[in-house]
Amino acid sequence: MASSLILVGCGKMGGALLEGWLERGVDAADVVVVEPHAPAAGPATARGVAVVASADAVPAAKRPDVVIFAVKPQMMDGVLPGYARFAADGPVFLSIAAGKTIGYFRRHLGKDAAIVRAMPNTPAAVRRGMTVAYASPPVAETQRRLCDGLLSAVGEVAWIDDEAHLDAVTALSGGGPAYVFLLAEALAQAGVEAGLPADLAARLARVTVAGSGELLYRSPEPPAVLRQNVTSPGGTTAEALKVLMAADGWQPLLTKAIAAATRRSRELAG
Repeated sequence: MASSLILVGCGKMGGALLEGWLERGVDAADVVVVEPHAPAAGPATARGVAVVASADAVPAAKRPDVVIFAVKPQMMDGVLPGYARFAADGPVFLSIAAGKTIGYFRRHLGKDAAIVRAMPNTPAAVRRGMTVAYASPPVAETQRRLCDGLLSAVGEVAWIDDEAHLDAVTALSGGGPAYVFLLAEALAQAGVEAGLPADLAARLARVTVAGSGELLYRSPEPPAVLRQNVTSPGGTTAEALKVLMAADGWQPLLTKAIAAATRRSRELAG
């Protein structure tokens, strides 16, 4: 992994990345966290990582291999200009901000800056995240490997060759955990409406969704086969699937939802 890192933002995702790096053996002394909000900075400080409040407070001698931007997209305009001074040192800039394009970063950091855009998701907090990344042409292979190592500390990593695909990636895997959590909510509510006590329905939904996800993760079988394995012809599950797989069932709803999120990702880039 990189020997010198600047992590800008130490909220939920930034904090998950930092924990993953430290678990992988990154020396806390090689990391500087830029985080103006004391509560977010607390865990980093507890692990022996230097925390400063702004880019101006980063030690002048710091020569980062990677600068990681883990702040919300709407905060980026106020944050990014402070890091242009590091561009001359030739680091790779790694952003996990949804919607902020390579062109956007070049306008602030210079046209020759090496920039990687990545979209992780929140299961990174338990090291089961899914991240998709795109490297701009100035990124060297060694820099791409550095970023891959940093991102894989919290889960799986896939690389794409077309930056435009990141909008759909953001809609699918970036927002995907929220859709799964909504499924658990909806299952629990359906159980209540079928007559179950609320606490039992919530437990059944939570454990069923979590266990099914683990089975899907471990099994070499595609989702369709796993679904068929649960479904006895003419049984109760088959009856439910008639509703869920109908022409107005889950698929058209999810397709519509992913399309809406993809559009919003493109709007954020505007």
